[in-house]
Amino acid sequence: MRVLGVDPGLTRCGVGVVEATGPRKVVHVASGVIQSSAEDEVDQRLLVVATALDEWLEEHVPDVVAVEQVFAQANVRTVVGTAQVAGLAMLAAARHRIPVASHTPSEVKAAVTGSGRADKAQVQLMVRKLLGIEAPIRPVDVSDALALAICHAWRPAGALAAPRRPRQSMTAAQLAWAQAEQAARRGR
Repeated sequence: MRVLGVDPGLTRCGVGVVEATGPRKVVHVASGVIQSSAEDEVDQRLLVVATALDEWLEEHVPDVVAVEQVFAQANVRTVVGTAQVAGLAMLAAARHRIPVASHTPSEVKAAVTGSGRADKAQVQLMVRKLLGIEAPIRPVDVSDALALAICHAWRPAGALAAPRRPRQSMTAAQLAWAQAEQAARRGR
């Protein structure tokens, strides 16, 4: 199973793709950050992020998109931008007929480090160890996105799909066709 993790942010949106290769085993496929300029109007910034998310989905063809749940912070402006980008990620996945799952920051930390109260440095260290990445991952939004992807990849088999899967409304033939298209795009 291939998972695209999205750590939503308007200025920096972390993205990371991992592939589950076995129980509690993941491989790093790709990671990066989508940036928009604070100098631009919000609609243009959202367009930059939306376009880049579509490119990531088309290039890496994930089986599921895992998005961090937005939580209230003191800075309302930051929360609004983060929520807008989270919505863009969900919409992009829906357009590509890819299921979406969301995870809380505590859930992600617990999955990757064993503690829901781990700090960013602990999460980054564990992400690097789990994926065999030597150098520090910068910016931190990228390691957060990879942690989201790992968290989702490690969910129990019955919980791998989000409860609300767009593919559930597809017929068996439509689902088989969509899976064949994904495999072909990945070169399998």
